Amino acid sequence: MNKLLTALFLSSSVAVMSCGNGREAQGSNADITSTDSIYSSVEKNKPNTNYPPAFEGQTRIAGVKTSTAFEGRVIAEGLKSPWGIAVFPDGRFLVTEKEGVMRIVSPTGEISEGITGIPKVAASGQGGLLGLTLDPQFENNRMVYWVFAQSVDGGSLTAVAKGKLSTDEKSIEGATVIYQAGPAHKGNLHFGGRITFDKNGHLFVSTGERSDKQTRPLAQSLKAGLGKILRITTDGKAVEGNPFIGQADALAEIYSYGHRNVQGLAFHPETGDLWETEFGPRGGDELNRVEVGKNYGWPTITYGLEYSGTEIGTPPIQQQDGLEQPVYYWDPVLSPSGIAFYTGSAIPEWKNNLFITGLSSTHIARIVIKDNKVVGEERLLDREGERFRDIIQGKDEALYSITDAGKLYRIGK
Repeated sequence: MNKLLTALFLSSSVAVMSCGNGREAQGSNADITSTDSIYSSVEKNKPNTNYPPAFEGQTRIAGVKTSTAFEGRVIAEGLKSPWGIAVFPDGRFLVTEKEGVMRIVSPTGEISEGITGIPKVAASGQGGLLGLTLDPQFENNRMVYWVFAQSVDGGSLTAVAKGKLSTDEKSIEGATVIYQAGPAHKGNLHFGGRITFDKNGHLFVSTGERSDKQTRPLAQSLKAGLGKILRITTDGKAVEGNPFIGQADALAEIYSYGHRNVQGLAFHPETGDLWETEFGPRGGDELNRVEVGKNYGWPTITYGLEYSGTEIGTPPIQQQDGLEQPVYYWDPVLSPSGIAFYTGSAIPEWKNNLFITGLSSTHIARIVIKDNKVVGEERLLDREGERFRDIIQGKDEALYSITDAGKLYRIGK
């Protein structure tokens, strides 16, 4: 067998072992494309817990490596704590800054002055101006939708607003709050904050359960907007067909529940399924395929610990009938924020892969999904030392990611 054939054979049939903790990697390499090389799990650190996964491939999957040449480079600096990014039809970007400002960034890195007309945000802790999205008919109506932490009587909450970007692009006109996810809480953590449109023109919005032990149970309550994924109209009303419409003591806007702090929302480009990422506590960050009306378990089940290192629950539970398992989880944490599916053709092996921005992990995770299972994981830009906050595909088929330090990266050929 010549060297080339030997290399091809080895790359497609190597037995995968995790080097970090002596355990076998939890997944199969059978579905990874031939353009990917296969390696041991990218996670080498000791897990926080010894909880067994519910199924093979749920964590510490085989590592993969992109074979197509690409680069990640900074194209803009000087943003102040950017949180969300959207792409205009002309290829420029609209970015939110946590303290309450939106700015436009060109593909060559020019940053606009702050856009005025945005309602005041509660910019404390994890609160502030968060995720945003453009109306699918933006070229005609110039409408922008965003999520923010809002101060109200009793504390603060996650709110959704909309407004029209002026023709001179200097202000938001007619800004209106269309939804508030209560109850309010006197705290500054876990607001969720992502927002996206589905193919029917409805908005999906993520909220957090506000972190504190007294608010955690509200993730399980159908009477509260905390710890939920919501499906609403552009006027903030419940969408017809939502699972709990007409049910007593339930919010009609709820699409799924039992979430901790969802900061990633994206629809699979082929199946149309909604996927989300959410923060676990100490370990147990999750990737979920979201199904209507389902309960995703927090805080009843989790693969993580309290930040203090103590167990969650007495006894701690990872599986329970009626509660959904994550498709994949990380231990130690990824700290997953924004996510995006790649739909371009410039880098063929990335097609339909999910890209997740990592905060404390300081890298972007490339996740290969096959038949709703994770079959490969790669770490991108892990030497940059950046907290990657959000990611989107640009009009040029490159990925663009903002960081907490105020940079905009272009990742592509």
